[in-house]
Amino acid sequence: MGTDPGQDTDDLRLFHTGEHPCGYWPNRIARDLVLDPRDPKLAARYPMALAWGFRRSGDIVYRPHCGYCRACVPVRIPVASFRPDRSQRRCRARNAAVEMRVCPADRTEEQLALYRRYLTARHAGGGMDEHGALEFEQFLIGTWSHARFLEFREGGRLLAVAVTDVVEDALSAVYTFYEPELRARGLGTLAILHQLEWAAATGREHVYLGYWIPTHPKMDYKRRFRPLEAFDGRRWRTLPDG
Repeated sequence: MGTDPGQDTDDLRLFHTGEHPCGYWPNRIARDLVLDPRDPKLAARYPMALAWGFRRSGDIVYRPHCGYCRACVPVRIPVASFRPDRSQRRCRARNAAVEMRVCPADRTEEQLALYRRYLTARHAGGGMDEHGALEFEQFLIGTWSHARFLEFREGGRLLAVAVTDVVEDALSAVYTFYEPELRARGLGTLAILHQLEWAAATGREHVYLGYWIPTHPKMDYKRRFRPLEAFDGRRWRTLPDG
């Protein structure tokens, strides 16, 4: 885990993207470090990339690498030492009737309809609210992904879908979308709790949560999963409580 991703490993190639608007801070410009998307071994290298703090979006494996900002911190939960706190236990109790099922990463019309309702409510006017079937598959699945869909249902009704990448020693929480009218149910938190249980049941060591940004309101929930490890560019370190 201490390998420097700035060094060549085998024939692995990394690229810097051009500048683009930051998805988290509207007044900032972002750039990403991207693994060569044409590399035929990209899928095989993906587990290693997760350990280097990278993340998948469709077929793109990337990590923020901005010129003057290091706000995005890759984080993961060590499965064996995780213990739910009081609010997470309440979330499980509140959703006791919800059943989780692991499904192949194949889009259904029911999932697409839920995804579109979610984007319309959460990302109105941001471009994502115009996503259709093609964008769904390009963004969440891609052509080589290790993904599974975790469906959450209550009384047969689809409430949430957690797109989860499965590799040998870990799970990666790619994206979760849920019924926007049920935001108070904490379905995003519920999804991570189930991912942790699934990882524990299958002997996996970590659940990757993507990027955490200190002080960003949309990222606060990740800090509540403890212990939480952060990647500093060379190694993973446990974040202090508080």
